Order: sequence, then structure tokens, then C-alpha cells
Amino acid sequence: MIRALEDAPRTELPRGDARYPAALLEARNPPERLYVVGDASALGEGLAVVGARKATPYGAGCARRFARLAAERGVRVVSGGARGCDAAAHEGALAAGGVTVAVLGGGCDRLYPKEHAGLFARIVEAGGALVSEHPWGTDPRPWMFRERNRIIAALARATLIVEAGLPSGTFSTADEALATAREVLVVPGAITAASSRGANRLLYQGASPVVDDESFEDALFSLFGCLKQPNGDAPGRKRRRAAPADPLLAALSAEPLGMDELLEVARRHAGGQDARSWLAVRLAEAEASGAAARYPDGRWGPAG
Repeated sequence: MIRALEDAPRTELPRGDARYPAALLEARNPPERLYVVGDASALGEGLAVVGARKATPYGAGCARRFARLAAERGVRVVSGGARGCDAAAHEGALAAGGVTVAVLGGGCDRLYPKEHAGLFARIVEAGGALVSEHPWGTDPRPWMFRERNRIIAALARATLIVEAGLPSGTFSTADEALATAREVLVVPGAITAASSRGANRLLYQGASPVVDDESFEDALFSLFGCLKQPNGDAPGRKRRRAAPADPLLAALSAEPLGMDELLEVARRHAGGQDARSWLAVRLAEAEASGAAARYPDGRWGPAG
């Protein structure tokens, strides 16, 4: 481990210890012992924010956004430290100066993924913690990640799913939350996106939708008693006039699109220009401005 983690306090919390999180006792098969790097008091109830490892910019952006909003209101953010949405959630909480907890699959001194060592160090430095049910020196194995999801869900008063396919480990975290009577919140995705099939299925089954900042703030108020933040529309403040809608960005905001679909948009809006040239220029501008990004499957969509 890097130096900051090597110097961090290590704690073992057997079940029955006064510092053992009471919420974990409601989990399926509560861990007999927890191994913690960082501040063990950070293991109080929070909000779990989880999603796909192979996240789209949309999924990562939502994880970062809502984790930041929660942290700004003093809610600790719990996630799994994985690539994609989990890492984005931790980053969002840290950007807000909040406390975040990473539940690891293997031992806390066997970091995975290794490239997140710097992120894990910042989590600990910010007053958060790394936690595992596995003893020091335990290398992560694939089955451990499915099992750690029950800990993520139990440490949280609610679980926010920002992107999940079918099947997926993220979907299993929602199952664990429901099994312990925790609320499940879901950010919808395009019905044509494989990366959102699990999330949309949860909505169909009755999960609470998070469709914008206001609906998320309402959920935080219900769960944690957090008051809404001012929206900046104070009396006397001049509002900026909205810029004309960009037809390309408007199309991408509805759902990610492949090149054939994008060319159809271009043909409708390019006027007398060559459709391919019109499209190439606007995609380059949208990518440079951070408004759009190319997804791993080749489609284009919102950058988050």
C-alpha cells in the first residue's frame, strides 16, 4: 500500500464490539469481524451509491453528481471502490469535502483495483474508511465481490442505483437492500441501453425514481432529514437567457445514438450543408466542451 495508507490506523471490530455498526446486524449473514483502515466511526449509516464498472459517461456522471449532493448535506457515501460508477461516487463525495466508505472485496491491505490506491488514500485522509470482512493479507477472489454487496447495502439507509445491466453485481446490491427492508432509489436510463436494463427493471418493480436534483433532494429529506439547498434564484438575481437548443445535443440527451442515427439527425438539421461534415464539426465541439462523449460501444451520448 502507499505510504498514506500504511500510516493509517487499522482496527478490528468483532461482532459484539460497541463500535461494530448496528446496521450490519440486519444483513444476511452479518460478518463475524470487520477489518478497517481509517476512521472506524465512519461506518455509520449512509447512502450507498453504486453502478456499473464499465460505466458510460452518463452513469459515472450521475454517480458523481448525486454522491456530491449527498455529501454536501452531510450524508456519508458508501460504495465498493470498483472501477466506473463506484469510483465516481467516492470522487463526488470527496469533491464535496464529505466522508465516504469503500467496502472492499478482499483484505484492506490487498487493494483492488490497484490503480485506485490513490483514491483509497484520499478516502482515508478525508476521514473515511476502507472496510472488509476478510482478514489482512486476503487476496480478492471473484465470489467475494458478490458477498461484499450485502455489507454495502446494510451500511446504507438507502441504495442509489445509477446504472445497472442484467445480470450485474449492482443489481445484486439492490436485492440485498430490499432483503433488509432498505429503500432502493434508481436513476432511469434509456430503454435501448443494455447498461440500464437492470436499473429500469428495478423501477418497473417499484423502486423510487431519481429523475433530477429535486427528486433526489426530496429523497434525502425523507431519509435523512436533509434540508434542500438554495437554488440560486434569489429575488433580484438576473437569470441568464437560455441559449438556443442544439439539435444534436437535444437528440443525445434523450438516449445514446450510433452513427447511423446521428446521421439521420444531421440530415434533418444540416440545411444545405453536407450532413457528415455538419455532424463531424458538432460532435467535435460537443466532445471538446464536455457536453458529449463517445461510449465504449461506439455510440455517442451525454458526458454526464
